[in-house]
Amino acid sequence: MAINISSRKPNKRKRIRSHALNTTNSTQNLNLQVVRLVDGTRVRISAKEARTLRKAEKFTEEAA
Repeated sequence: MAINISSRKPNKRKRIRSHALNTTNSTQNLNLQVVRLVDGTRVRISAKEARTLRKAEKFTEEAA
């Protein structure tokens, strides 16, 4: 089981209004990925954070 270590939240915004000025709340969720760290633990982090860690070579590639 992978643990969530990301502290990031979903993006919330209002949809573009029509001529009648109707608005709707919209949520864009994170792109969470399961990765295995160097010490062998599996963690669930966002793809943006995984890319940063991959550049720093802090985890190994895993096919999920």
